[in-house]
Amino acid sequence: MDRQTPLHGIRVLDLTNVLAGPFCCHQLAHLGAEVIKVEVPKTGDLARQLGADPELNKIGMGVSFLAQNAGKKSVTANLKSKGGKEVLRRLVASADVLVENYRPGVMDRLGVGYEALRDINPRLIYCAISGFGQTGDWSDRPAYDQIVQGASGVMAITGDTDSAPLRVGFPVADTVGGLTAAMAISAALNAPKRGAYIDISMLESLIATMGWAVSNYLVADQRPTANGNENLTSAPSGTFRSKDGPLNIAANKDEQWVILAQHIGRADLLTRPEYATRELRKRNRAALKAEIDAALAAKPAADWAEDLNKLGVPAGEVFDLPAILDHPVIRGRDLIATFDAVAGVARPVSVLRTGVKIDGAALSVTTPPPALGEDADAILRALGYEADEISTMRERGEI
Repeated sequence: MDRQTPLHGIRVLDLTNVLAGPFCCHQLAHLGAEVIKVEVPKTGDLARQLGADPELNKIGMGVSFLAQNAGKKSVTANLKSKGGKEVLRRLVASADVLVENYRPGVMDRLGVGYEALRDINPRLIYCAISGFGQTGDWSDRPAYDQIVQGASGVMAITGDTDSAPLRVGFPVADTVGGLTAAMAISAALNAPKRGAYIDISMLESLIATMGWAVSNYLVADQRPTANGNENLTSAPSGTFRSKDGPLNIAANKDEQWVILAQHIGRADLLTRPEYATRELRKRNRAALKAEIDAALAAKPAADWAEDLNKLGVPAGEVFDLPAILDHPVIRGRDLIATFDAVAGVARPVSVLRTGVKIDGAALSVTTPPPALGEDADAILRALGYEADEISTMRERGEI
């Protein structure tokens, strides 16, 4: 981007592992922040050992790490050691934000919790991400994405009556937790008076995104159910069968229903009393779906999608991931970045940027995911450490 990025000049300390925290800091890095990843010596972020390529896992550059750490710097510090804690304290003095996703209480026990670090830098924005929040009955429970999905009610309404409860096919709890943290941090950076303690619960973050389902229960006393690909707010709205595969159609307005029926050659459905109103169509959705499926068998999904969208009826093919990533709608929007040289990796590495464009340009970073401790010497020297001090700390396992 030619223009100055929104978080230019902001220093973020990323003390996080695996997904929710690193994904949060991934957003901040692309928004222009300098993100310094503070990792455990020798092993680093657990994500370095995770992913579908065993060889990359062996060298500490697992796919799970590569996916969300481009643009960051890496330094190591053993926070159980005196020297490692001092490194963190010096970093905090120069930082604007610290993000951690340790279990609640761990940072305090190490002597580097919010209260201790606030004394060093009163303007510090400290963000703690955990599965269930820093207080409450479950605060001390370990949390992984699937555990949070199950606890949140998401799995209970995913799938249909035969398959629910069903896990969402990607780590939605981690991802939503990370996005929620990035949003809160960005807001705190804009506060008139800097300095805050942000408590992010992955569970609460995920439930907060379920507004319609939750409100139907809280306000209308309607218990959410698992309904597969059907949209319970309207009909016909869901996934249908075409000649060559599934097709999503959302004829949510009466006028869209009329256009759909006419275009698929079933204008007769418009005169059927059981489909006369939205509520009646919802009540009789199964029979209506069968009628529409039969008509859609005449043409491929892509043809129907093109025709219906031109007529003002939202419709779309159901792609798998490789197909949509290779589609011009994604290829033409600079969502994917490719790094030709990544430490220890003998091939180019392609990773996702963010879903944000500012003034028509995709947010991007210039450096690939770092090797463990790759930037340690430069960062430590900038903090005032001499070469012999750095060497001694390495020998002691403090960095």
